[in-house]
Amino acid sequence: MNQHKWGVYASWTVLAEAVGGLSGWLTRDGARQYSQSIRQPPLSPPPVVFPIVWAGLFALMGVGAARIYLSAPSADRSRALTAFFVQLGFNFFWSILFFNLQAFGPALLWLLILWGLILWMILSFRRVDKAAAWLQVPYLLWVSFAAYLNLGVWLLNR
Repeated sequence: MNQHKWGVYASWTVLAEAVGGLSGWLTRDGARQYSQSIRQPPLSPPPVVFPIVWAGLFALMGVGAARIYLSAPSADRSRALTAFFVQLGFNFFWSILFFNLQAFGPALLWLLILWGLILWMILSFRRVDKAAAWLQVPYLLWVSFAAYLNLGVWLLNR
């Protein structure tokens, strides 16, 4: 792979990781309070798991977006990149709703919208680059699990 492509992959991955990192940094106090005082549903992983999993998922998002960006310009490519940015924005704000505001019900609705946006992104990516689409499947699965956890927290802490 030439230097230009490495730079594109690095740029998109850094962008996705930066969004996740900023969201994590802004919600660090809320997340700490959450882990100490909120009743959690069965199958809740220990807090250390979340940043590890999210770092991997943001890396996959970045690599997938880079593959789309490197594809030939087209309306499908533009739609796929739009889907990427929209879901990334929704992803960013979910943590603030959930951890900082502890608005568990609205956060669940937000997460369900995010799930639909991720599916839209996957389907949009698939029209341009199938590998980029497949790279997003772990993200969709993790957000499905997160929806279970969010629902459990909401029900246990009303």
